[in-house]
Amino acid sequence: MSYAEPAGATARRDAGEGAGGGMCGIAGFVNGGGREADRSTIEAMTASLAHRGPDGDGVHVAGPVALGHRRLSIIDVEGGAQPLPNEDDSIWIVYNGELYNEPDLKPGLEAKGHRYRTRCDTETFVHLYEEEGEAFVERLNGMYALAIWDGPRRRLVLARDRMGQKPLYYAELPGGGLAFGSEPKALLKHPEVSRELDRDGLARYLFYEYVPAPYSIWRGAKKLPRGHVLVWEEGRVRVSRFFPRAGDPRDPSPPSFEEAASRFWGSFRDSVARHRRSDVPLGVFLSGGVDSSSVAAALCEVEPAANVHTFSIGFEDPSFDESGPAREVAKFLGTDHHERVFSIEQMMDLLPQVAGWLDEPFGDASILPTHLLSRFAREHVTVALGGDGADELIAGYPTFKAERAARVFRSLPRPARALAEAAVGRLPVDHRNFSFDFKLKQFLRGAAEAPALAHQRWLGSYSGPELGRLLIDGPLDVEAEHQALADRIAAEIPGDPLGLSLELYQETYLPEDILTKVDRASMACSLEVRAPFLDADLVDEIRSLPSSYKYGKGTTKRLLKRAAVGRVPDSILRRSKKGFGIPVARWLRGPLTPLVDRLLNPDRIRAQGLFRPEEVARRVAEHRDGSRDHRKPLWTLLMFQLWYEQWIG
Repeated sequence: MSYAEPAGATARRDAGEGAGGGMCGIAGFVNGGGREADRSTIEAMTASLAHRGPDGDGVHVAGPVALGHRRLSIIDVEGGAQPLPNEDDSIWIVYNGELYNEPDLKPGLEAKGHRYRTRCDTETFVHLYEEEGEAFVERLNGMYALAIWDGPRRRLVLARDRMGQKPLYYAELPGGGLAFGSEPKALLKHPEVSRELDRDGLARYLFYEYVPAPYSIWRGAKKLPRGHVLVWEEGRVRVSRFFPRAGDPRDPSPPSFEEAASRFWGSFRDSVARHRRSDVPLGVFLSGGVDSSSVAAALCEVEPAANVHTFSIGFEDPSFDESGPAREVAKFLGTDHHERVFSIEQMMDLLPQVAGWLDEPFGDASILPTHLLSRFAREHVTVALGGDGADELIAGYPTFKAERAARVFRSLPRPARALAEAAVGRLPVDHRNFSFDFKLKQFLRGAAEAPALAHQRWLGSYSGPELGRLLIDGPLDVEAEHQALADRIAAEIPGDPLGLSLELYQETYLPEDILTKVDRASMACSLEVRAPFLDADLVDEIRSLPSSYKYGKGTTKRLLKRAAVGRVPDSILRRSKKGFGIPVARWLRGPLTPLVDRLLNPDRIRAQGLFRPEEVARRVAEHRDGSRDHRKPLWTLLMFQLWYEQWIG
């Protein structure tokens, strides 16, 4: 094991097993009324996604339909170009992602007479669609966003994977047409897609720190939700869910906890083995937490540890630096580990770039270190495995502990609650990462609310009442909308409180924050990131288990931590969750002051006509004088202003 930066990383090859088409960008449109598609439009849409696929591009234009593709080659590097047709060129596909059960599906399709031209998994989608129609998505285990043009039926089919790992936007066009793209920037190249800001989308962004599906920040665009299929036929659009909720009938006699942990690790190792297949160099993101450490440990069980390349980054601020624990894990496993330390200046230099490749505002500050890690890893590998999804599937966030504390808080008499709130409010402000006062004050933002709303207030920047004070136009009641979503989920699945909370996280925070962050941060430097925890078979297994196996006896991620005993250092299993943070609170009082003064000054805010300038000025002043910690709302607002300046202003 070495800690020097590598000259390169070895490619992982499983000859003869085409496991993936590669991370890509897709775009396209179909005109209503049979109007001929314009080639220059699809070329412009496709070119806007060049960062997602630097290895090649292609378009297919036929009558009213146009499909475009940018390719990052992962499997069958020489072949597998898209758009790709079936044998008689009657059905065409563009697709972004990886199909992990392609080796299981391909033999049956070949036995039915389908002929493959390449080793790329893209053809399997087409042939499976030929056999099963729209229901083909129910057979897929992978991460994907795809579009299939069925020429004989004059039908366009869009689909997004069940966990929402890959993004897909669409816009219904005047005259009955439809446009789609991996990112909004592709849609905005179509002359019939509106570039107007959606004010309800703005309210949702400020509440969530992202815009949740099916909405977007653009009035003319929508997101296809995770696990959904969209079918366009003769100018009509139909959207339906194909992925069932977690509350489907479960095993009435689940295995014991110890047996479940043992089975889980075997299934997890199988998932990691499926996710490692690649014809290009592959590595592992290693943060020093139990999730990424488990991914690295499982990979070391399916190939020699010396061949496993792990990547981590560090920061000069020790309260935000996790490079030490990552180094400890790498030494324990014996991987070939590579790390780099970044300065505040290098991090801040990213801000203008982020506004350029984020065509929706995004308030999760961890997108900056995620991009730095992706960029560092991309110097040596083309594919990386990450630990995303474990927190939302196996209850890893501190909010699950907070929910129990909130139940106690809500049971207190009102005077006792008021006394506690007053005492916490007098705590001095501490701008360190996850400081004690920050956690307590954030807890009290949601402690008195029902569970669904409590979790979102703990995660988000602005509550409903705060939005009422900030936004000039009467804002959408986002809290009521969020509670209505939680109520629909509760009506669909017979779950316990923890199960319902997990399902809500999987519906909102996981696909629209965590996976969006990783997708944008990695694709901005043409790196593919895979998430073994989100393997379809593994997800089904986790969902079938009792909630007490996930959070119980005061332990978050109980199942994973038990399964990982002896496989990762005990110190990692005992560590509290830190997250991938940056010193936002300090930046807003220091090096970001000029940017704050420019983008949040009262004259600019007043001219913009979206926010009340006195409310913005109050938060800026209180944060600067140290009387209040407004790191989250100010950062979320600042990121919106950067986005607005780039895309609207």
